[in-house]
Amino acid sequence: MLIFANFFEATAVVLDYALNIYMWIVIAGAVLSWVSPDPYNPIVRFINTATEPVFYQIRKRLPVSFGGLDLSPIIVILAIIFLQTFVVNSLHGLARSIV
Repeated sequence: MLIFANFFEATAVVLDYALNIYMWIVIAGAVLSWVSPDPYNPIVRFINTATEPVFYQIRKRLPVSFGGLDLSPIIVILAIIFLQTFVVNSLHGLARSIV
């Protein structure tokens, strides 16, 4: 059972890091939307490629633009915080309960 506990603990840690990195990518995407960056810059292209599909899905389902202010990055950040609080903590708790 120790192997399953370690597996769930490792999954929780990796998921927490991945969500944290993606949250910073979303923040960078929101900041880049305020300026006019070079669209051919590889970093800008990576950030747009990583964030725009998620932002598009939120914009399509919810009217999250108020007076020209796009709130979809805030919704993504709130979803990431929810996943970190609920899923990651649940995996940590599951790993503790198995041991």
